Amino acid sequence: MPAIEVKTKKWGNSIGLLIPKDVVRKEKIRENQRLDIIILPKTKTLEKTFGMLKGWKINTQKALDELDRDEDA
Repeated sequence: MPAIEVKTKKWGNSIGLLIPKDVVRKEKIRENQRLDIIILPKTKTLEKTFGMLKGWKINTQKALDELDRDEDA
């Protein structure tokens, strides 16, 4: 599953997330499909988040590359 940037939009009393159509097509996302999401505000980057984890022996980019390889397998 890719990490993507999405935009929020007011929807009644709620806030909705707009997923770009190219991602919808690639991931075959359908209407009313349930998805698990991780919320990471734009002010916090993945590098900062992973960098806060102490004890990691590999750099952030290497960890992200390994995660991508695991998802592709």
